[in-house]
Amino acid sequence: MDCQRCLPPQPKESDINRTPRQKVIIVGAGAGGLSAAISAASRGMDVTVLDRAATPGGKMRRLGVGGRQVDAGPTVLTMRWVFERLFEMAGTSLEARIRLNQARVLARHGWSDGAQLDLFADVEESARAIEAFSNRANAQGYRRFAAQSAAMFATLKPSYIDAQRPGPLSLIARIGPLNLKQQWALKPFSTLWSALGEHFSDPRLRQLFGRYATYCGSSPFQAPATLMLVAHAEQDGVWLAQGGMHGLAKSMETLAREMGVEFRYGADVSAIGSGRQGVTGLTLASGEQLLADRIIFNGDISALKGLVDGTDTGVAPTPRPKRSFSALTFAMTARTSGFPLAHHTVFFSDDYRAEFETMSKRRAIPSSPTTYICAQDRDDAGKLNDADERERMLFILNAPADGDQTEFSDKETATCLDQALALLSASGLEIEKSGMDCVPTTPAQFHQLFPATGGALYGRASHGWTASFRRPGSRTRIPGLYLAGGSAHPGPGVPMATLSGMLAAESLAEDLASMRLSRPAVISGGMSTA
Repeated sequence: MDCQRCLPPQPKESDINRTPRQKVIIVGAGAGGLSAAISAASRGMDVTVLDRAATPGGKMRRLGVGGRQVDAGPTVLTMRWVFERLFEMAGTSLEARIRLNQARVLARHGWSDGAQLDLFADVEESARAIEAFSNRANAQGYRRFAAQSAAMFATLKPSYIDAQRPGPLSLIARIGPLNLKQQWALKPFSTLWSALGEHFSDPRLRQLFGRYATYCGSSPFQAPATLMLVAHAEQDGVWLAQGGMHGLAKSMETLAREMGVEFRYGADVSAIGSGRQGVTGLTLASGEQLLADRIIFNGDISALKGLVDGTDTGVAPTPRPKRSFSALTFAMTARTSGFPLAHHTVFFSDDYRAEFETMSKRRAIPSSPTTYICAQDRDDAGKLNDADERERMLFILNAPADGDQTEFSDKETATCLDQALALLSASGLEIEKSGMDCVPTTPAQFHQLFPATGGALYGRASHGWTASFRRPGSRTRIPGLYLAGGSAHPGPGVPMATLSGMLAAESLAEDLASMRLSRPAVISGGMSTA
């Protein structure tokens, strides 16, 4: 008997290649949506990107202020390898598309007592600066901290950051179930603040490095010590992009267009359609309906429930108490004097714990808020283009994500700016209010820009050791519907959101290949099988 006749015929490569191109629609042209578009197009898919805004970038946006364009979103670019991989996937290189200058000075920090400290990309240079700023013991503590941060990053890059979402047990399996020392070194049950106490006796240094929790909209008093790895991400390279962060988004959009991706702006999605077999398409607020074989949703996961008409996606909205912080930002042009700003400068409040308690418990902005400034006309060390009388700056103040419930009045917003300016003045920086042009963005305005978030800029807060595992992965329960963006795995920030888009396209391609290989075929006897 010829047993080969009993087996279903396998699909030929030529049959697979003749399969019609998949129509993929991506909702949202932020970092995750742009990277998903490039990744999907590189796999031969027919890709359309929809965005309710007028330009690409999502949170990497620009505002017109005083006749000039000011970056008004993320300002720190790290993890260059993510973008190198993305551009190589498209058959080009990052260097060929955008100029990036590596910063020697990562950031400058100031306090109201006049103290000042620069952190550098070089660990030893930072250690020497810390010794001069504080003492030798804290410099040694910094060396230990930097080494531990590097080890954490090395462990979590392949097992978590650069991989499909794991659960607690699968993460242990990836690290190695018998590698208990490496698992324990991640310090999952310690808070970032308590872990910093093991390295630094100087409270100002705990304050400085505790700020890494705010990179994902969280409190250092509640976030896990694992966030120490952000320090290594910065030491590995902070980059200043030509044209700013919005310039990076434009470069990604241009590359996607060259690959055949269609972009439609001013396209507000009001519903995602699905049937027994999975997604079917989208409906726009205008009433227009678009068919799709696959959809990648690059918006906050909290907005998804209102778009799928009761269908269970397996993705729950983020509860209000679990939201990350929002922000009150001021994009401005103004003259400055006194304290020598660097491109990235942070001015710290006197009582860090009280600051976070005010936001978490009283749901208010502190009266003396830690203020970050991105001085966009300065290089990393602070050199300013002499031709610019008024320099472009973005102020960022942390704020509770209550934008769906409260709105700041113009008077309250002006008071917050005055309080920030008072902190800067106490630290030695003077901002001339005469001739200042300023455009604020409140949590309520962020809520309008990014629906269902309450203004939360980072999805779910990273509080507690399980928080990272509560971010959804790229797949949902609806076949053909995938997730990208900072509220999904691996987390917030431009590089992480970019990775999320690549992971979503990867999941889509894997599922598509699996379906093609298992499609119905006829076997001997005329019975169909799938």
